[in-house]
Amino acid sequence: MPDQQSLSSEETTADLAELPPSAKLVAKTLEYEGDGTQSELAESTLLPPRTVRYALTELEENDLVTSRISFQDARQRIYSLESGDS
Repeated sequence: MPDQQSLSSEETTADLAELPPSAKLVAKTLEYEGDGTQSELAESTLLPPRTVRYALTELEENDLVTSRISFQDARQRIYSLESGDS
C-alpha cells in the first residue's frame, strides 16, 4: 500500500472546513486512494471535470494539495496531499 497522507491534523481540518464540499470530497479521495490525475479524481468522485478542477485549485491555494507533471503523460498533472508533518 502506498505511503498515504492523512488529513487528521487540527490545522488541516480547520483549513478544509472553509472549503466547498467538492474540495473536501477530492481531498478525502486523495487521502483514501492516494495520488491521482484530474481525470482519475473525476472518475472516483463522480464529479464533473470542471468541478474537480475548481476543487483542486482551491486545495492548492490552501496548500493542502501539491501537483507534479506525470512522467507517463506530460500533459497531465498528478495530485497528492501535502504532507502534514510540520
